[in-house]
Amino acid sequence: MGRGTYEPGVREGVTSPYSHLGQYVVSGGLTSPDPAVNVISGDPVEAVRALKREPGGGIWLAGGGRLAASLLPEIDELVLKIYPFVLGKGIGVFDGDIAPTHLALADTRVLGSGAAIHTYARK
Repeated sequence: MGRGTYEPGVREGVTSPYSHLGQYVVSGGLTSPDPAVNVISGDPVEAVRALKREPGGGIWLAGGGRLAASLLPEIDELVLKIYPFVLGKGIGVFDGDIAPTHLALADTRVLGSGAAIHTYARK
C-alpha cells in the first residue's frame, strides 16, 4: 500500500492492518511503527517484480491511485468493487499518467447489498 493509505490507520492505532499477510508500504520517508510492516523506499516496480519471483500467493494492492498508476505494468488482475451509492469526490483508481491498457472481464459477482465485484485480467 502507499503511505497515504497506511498512515490514517496508524493514527487510529492500527499499525498492522493485514497481520495475516506480508505487508509492504511504499514510502521514501516512512519508518514503520510495526515490525510486521516492511517499508519499500526504492522503486516500487522493482520491489513488486522481486516479490513476484518469490513463492507464495498473489500480491494485493490496497488503495493508492498514484501507486496503482506506477504499478500498472505489473498488475495482472484488477478487482473493482462498485457500491450502490454515490459518496462524492474520491481518489481515482489510477492517479497519474498511464498507458492505455486493455483488460478482459473475467468475473462479476453481485452481493446481496447490491455491491458488484468485477474482476478483469490482463489480455
